[in-house]
Amino acid sequence: MVEQGLTHHALAEELEVNVKTVERWVVGDKLPFPRNRHRLATRLGRDETYLWPDALSRDRAAAVAESEVVRVYPHRSDVTMDEWRQLFESGEEEIGVLVYAGLFLAEDAGLQRVLRRRAKAGARVRILIGDPDDPRIAERGEEEGIGTALAAKIRNAIVLYRDLSEVSNVEFRVHRTVLYNSIFRADDRLFVNTHIYGLPAAQAPVWHLRKIPGGELARHYLNSFERVWDDATPMTES
Repeated sequence: MVEQGLTHHALAEELEVNVKTVERWVVGDKLPFPRNRHRLATRLGRDETYLWPDALSRDRAAAVAESEVVRVYPHRSDVTMDEWRQLFESGEEEIGVLVYAGLFLAEDAGLQRVLRRRAKAGARVRILIGDPDDPRIAERGEEEGIGTALAAKIRNAIVLYRDLSEVSNVEFRVHRTVLYNSIFRADDRLFVNTHIYGLPAAQAPVWHLRKIPGGELARHYLNSFERVWDDATPMTES
């Protein structure tokens, strides 16, 4: 409430409840009803599970998680380029990419234009690419049956992103993380490309997720992105 500049009276008026009720919510004497929890979480910009960790039953939490799944694609290659563009076009505040190479994005001039346009409109664009000299990259290349090609793809992507990296609000970092998923984020929407042993990323499934109040599924991936970002280093062309 302090972050939002809300007083007890203002919040009570918005939610059409008694001021005493709001005061009891704040001190923890009373748990809001589900309808009010949803409205409160939305108004305060927080998940229900953050505000009231013990409020959701296991069944309710599972149902909310299911609601976060918009669609599942059997292969990343089933996601059309139009769908990729629509994802990133929807990003008004935060756009994030966590990959090893993600060459299919770097090679698409249209997608790069979208990222450039969103950055110029004020969105924060963060892109994480694998370190081509990391031994884990060589291991992943062998596991996917492409050998040294993965490191070569990363170096190619770095070159292709050279102009984009000079745009304001766009930041690149290099990571040395064992990736279990590639993550593509536009505000509260995500494409999560799962990694399966022995399969190239293009042949592995993609989950289309949308973060909703009370949900934890999308939040897990968003938190994972932030942890990798914090440990990564600024990218230099190599």
